[in-house]
Amino acid sequence: MPTATPLSRKRYLMLLLVFGGTVLNFADRTNLSVAAPTLKHVFHLDPLALGVLFSAYAWTYVLANIPGGWIVDRIGSRVLYAGALLVWSAFTVMQGTVTRFGTLFGLRLGVGVAEAPTFPLNNRVVTLWFAQHERGFATSTYLVGQYVGMAALTTPLFWIGARFGWRAIFFTTGAIGIVWALAWLLVYRDPPTVASEPAPTGERRQPARSASQSWRELSVVLRNRQIVAICAGKFASLSALYFFLTWFPTYLIDERHMAVLKAGAAASVPFLAASVGVLIGGGLSDWLLRRGAAVGTARKVPIVTGLLLVPSMTLAAFAHANWLVIAIMSFAFFSQGLASVSWSLIGDIVPPHLLGIAGGAVNFAGNVSGIVTPIAVGYIVKTTGTFTWALVLLGAIAVAGALCYVFLLGEVRQIELADAPEREVEAVG
Repeated sequence: MPTATPLSRKRYLMLLLVFGGTVLNFADRTNLSVAAPTLKHVFHLDPLALGVLFSAYAWTYVLANIPGGWIVDRIGSRVLYAGALLVWSAFTVMQGTVTRFGTLFGLRLGVGVAEAPTFPLNNRVVTLWFAQHERGFATSTYLVGQYVGMAALTTPLFWIGARFGWRAIFFTTGAIGIVWALAWLLVYRDPPTVASEPAPTGERRQPARSASQSWRELSVVLRNRQIVAICAGKFASLSALYFFLTWFPTYLIDERHMAVLKAGAAASVPFLAASVGVLIGGGLSDWLLRRGAAVGTARKVPIVTGLLLVPSMTLAAFAHANWLVIAIMSFAFFSQGLASVSWSLIGDIVPPHLLGIAGGAVNFAGNVSGIVTPIAVGYIVKTTGTFTWALVLLGAIAVAGALCYVFLLGEVRQIELADAPEREVEAVG
């Protein structure tokens, strides 16, 4: 019976590092939502102003994604990930010192810039260390960090805020990030070869490409129909995610009239449900591949199913009992988690030397929702006095995303660059 090699065992250690980085990535995105019920009184914010503050992180995060992905392809994983984590954690600590709205807004912009390379880095690490039939599992494992982290941290962070004040929320999450950055720098290394492929990793330089060739290849990738479809679908999926990451605690306190600590405990339940959804989505995708399903079918089944179930959140508007609201929202967030396996598609479609820039482009498109969703929800709440129409809007966006995966994505196959000029039928101009 074959035994695991040291290299195959080591990949799980690398995946653990990525998991931890993802937990902290989202903890430092969403700690503001935990502090928001207090901050809105400290800084005298109406719902629209609070939505703008929620969106601040995403403005720079979105703009820095494509250049962040470009940097990933050239610098690699070890130093860049540690440096990014250290910088955004420092910005997080500084948020606990602010006395003005403008300063807090500016520091949120800084967190967005520093976090921009992380998901292209995550995707690169998984592609280098795991074979194609394992990437659904590996991707879902690190993606579940964004949900497990908040499930585990939401209640303690609410308690920290209630016991020590809202500033302690930022001090705590930032300090943990600084420690994890040092651990990453000490432990992480790229593998000697790409998993199940003969090509060398990013630590060994790729064959030189001319500037014109690089730009031509990049143009083909970014205009490819598959990439366009994934970008649209990612926007739809992350729109629901950003509602939970920003407005959900405020929704429970203001709309459902929960006490702060009770809202903190209740807010963690949908994150647990989403964690289960992510793992089921990745496991189902890999299981379908092992059963002989086409890559496109294996990836799209959990994605489309999840997106079509997200609109169930609108039922919360008709529920009177808070436990039923939490159950409905947990099912909707579970469904969003089910759709998160879309990151695996990038490794299936994009050549290894362009994984960073392609991942950055998809992350750019998806995280535009981080700007749109908080502001749109804030505007709707301010003008209508309720979250009902905001939930309807999020459900409609999810359905549109499912349609993109069904009708626009088409057959999943790796982009061929050698004959790119002659293959314009594959691209969307």
